Amino acid sequence: MRLLLTFVAITSLAGQAATAQSTLTTAGQPAELQIRVAGDRSLRVTLKPISFTRDFPPTPAVVDRTYPAPAIRIRSLAKPMQQRVGRLQVAVRPSPLTVTVTNAAGQLVQELVFEADGTLAFRVDEHPVLGLGEGGPRPAQGSPWREQPVQFDRRGALDTMEPRWQSDMYGSRNPAAMLMGTRGWGLFVATPWVHVDMRDTARGVFTPRPPTEAERAPQTEGNQQQALGKGLPPADAYVLGLYDVFVFDAHEPVAAMKDFAVITGPAVMPPKWALGYMQSHRTLKDDAQMLGIIDTFRSKRIPLDAVIYLGTGFAPVGWNTRQPSFDFNPDVFTRNPATVLADMHARNVKVVVHMVPWDRDKLPTINDANIPSYWQQHLGLVKAGVDAFWPDEGDWFNLFERLARFKLYYQGHLFTTPNVRPWSLQRNGFPGVARWGGWVWSGDTETSWKTLEAQIAVGLNYSLSIGPYWGSDIGGFYPNRELTGELYARWFQFAAFCGSFRSHGRVWQTRLPWGWGLDNVGPLEYGNNNTAPPPGDRRHILPSELNNPAIEPVAKKYADLRYQLMPYTYTLAREARDLGLPLMRALWLHYPDDVRARGIGTEYLWGRDLLVAPVFKPGATTRDVYLPSGDWYDWWTNERVAGGRTVSRPVSLETMPIYVRAGAIVPFDPVRQYTAEPVTEPTTLRIYPGANGEFTLYDDDGISQEYLAGRGQWIRMTWNDRTRQLTLVPGTPAGATSATVTREFRVTLPDGTAKPVTYRGVRVVVAF
Repeated sequence: MRLLLTFVAITSLAGQAATAQSTLTTAGQPAELQIRVAGDRSLRVTLKPISFTRDFPPTPAVVDRTYPAPAIRIRSLAKPMQQRVGRLQVAVRPSPLTVTVTNAAGQLVQELVFEADGTLAFRVDEHPVLGLGEGGPRPAQGSPWREQPVQFDRRGALDTMEPRWQSDMYGSRNPAAMLMGTRGWGLFVATPWVHVDMRDTARGVFTPRPPTEAERAPQTEGNQQQALGKGLPPADAYVLGLYDVFVFDAHEPVAAMKDFAVITGPAVMPPKWALGYMQSHRTLKDDAQMLGIIDTFRSKRIPLDAVIYLGTGFAPVGWNTRQPSFDFNPDVFTRNPATVLADMHARNVKVVVHMVPWDRDKLPTINDANIPSYWQQHLGLVKAGVDAFWPDEGDWFNLFERLARFKLYYQGHLFTTPNVRPWSLQRNGFPGVARWGGWVWSGDTETSWKTLEAQIAVGLNYSLSIGPYWGSDIGGFYPNRELTGELYARWFQFAAFCGSFRSHGRVWQTRLPWGWGLDNVGPLEYGNNNTAPPPGDRRHILPSELNNPAIEPVAKKYADLRYQLMPYTYTLAREARDLGLPLMRALWLHYPDDVRARGIGTEYLWGRDLLVAPVFKPGATTRDVYLPSGDWYDWWTNERVAGGRTVSRPVSLETMPIYVRAGAIVPFDPVRQYTAEPVTEPTTLRIYPGANGEFTLYDDDGISQEYLAGRGQWIRMTWNDRTRQLTLVPGTPAGATSATVTREFRVTLPDGTAKPVTYRGVRVVVAF
């Protein structure tokens, strides 16, 4: 299997030293150091051999844009120098080449030391380091993974940055050398591919992985296209001694995230339906069953926006002939597939199908040159009514192919349906996927309470270092004795506050919201076959766990809540595009000075104003929740509590603790059965007094590309706590065009006081 490791490394000899003549060298070659502005609070530091004539090494992770000329450009250095670069101050010292970055307040941001052995050292300290992509460490040898503490803080370990399929509690690994030090720094090593060693309490080290022989082979102009056809990156991606590193001032983490998005490309807006609930299916019976499940959602009034169908071979009977295949399965579709999909669309659901690469056991050839031809194979499915794709596998893809695959499903779909937002769900992410509509899920996790706990940390680290949209299989993928209705309900609650809100897993009928009320588990799907596991195997569930009527109401409650919060969540999607902020946010992002909040990976912020604390202990009756400074309101009771401390919140099965920050303005809709369903009731604006607050509500048509032209609806809302007044004004940013709309709102306070207000595109004030 060919992994991402095989194409982004440069050399283990990429180090630099100053000669007696103070000439900079790297990998034994004369070198040049360039330092330039990368963003508002970030720098791009490039060390390269003089023979490398391009400004930067090619990498699909960094968006192609014009950078300013370097503020520092040196080939020799006899003594220390200082230079202001944008907002930051840079000091450079020789022997070994050391770059120290401080901010305008004189605070140390980071210090890079290009060692003579080719490694790049950086400072760590007693504060947690987050990011590093998706996934966690391998289980310690001889230690069951369920007994290991969850890794949220990345310090204390050597990470060889191996991308791989992994089950356990973390799921698949998608490493990225993007680190966020909660003391106030960030580092992104765009080139080369590195190992990350933070076992030393004071010093971290990036160590380049040597290129393979195939990577070392010269690529002339004549065989360059042949190399690309084999999935290899451009020849000048393999230059010995080349470092391309971004340094972020993260004392204001929100600003650092904005810069990271500028560097890797802004996230595109998803179709609004993608933020709704998606039901995944595995072993299928026929099209009548498929439509019957949709009808059950509608009759039970459990919201649903999309149905997802697995391919044959990954389940005994799937939507297509045996994978890899673009053909509908005639054993499932008893009628014309286009007619069946039209019936699904008439029920207001989107249809997503599972795909794997054609040459799944060989190196794929996905690159910019063959995207159009590869997409042609999907056209029949799109014309039949398939709305989106779930491209699975691809763990052997190199970095260039991974990004190209996301680009394939984004650009290809736009080619076919030009004004409809594409969407795809994949498991091989890397910085840069957001600009191609990249959504990633954590792969085939084990079902366990420990996995549920670990997935919170996984989602937060992914969100800080790859992209804003992430999710996991509700209930875990591999069923075992720990798969119970209680675990499913708790996971469902957590997933209602993840980007991807989707149930999936073997013994798939237990992943239906009403599945725990059935009298059988449906197809067992052990080893992708309809067979029972061998005696003593852990991967089966106990039938005695069925017939539990308490689970379905819990799932419905949180599905309803997801849809009621859609105006808030859709605004977060706009913030992801404009500000680079993820939907799931580590507490550190908004409370950087709270030392205790920095290392908490078991709760998180959903946007700026909601704090979510998933329950991950079986039989829990209380949940300890840390509340940062300021006052907070219990979402369920409206009780106001002081923050800066840990509270013990009583919980029942139906309760996951959610707190709202004082000063918050939370838009709250009537329940919908799908995101585009018209409703007659107004949106409620929930005001939480105790501090001044503001919120800019964003909306658009939810499906077209018109937002790229600056078309949308922005309403800026401010709460003055002293005067107890809510003010609504147009919040349209410069260069955008806001549609003039009349909106009816209902404004409420925690004590039940409510007032109606009509907004017509001009300033209006509501006083309490």
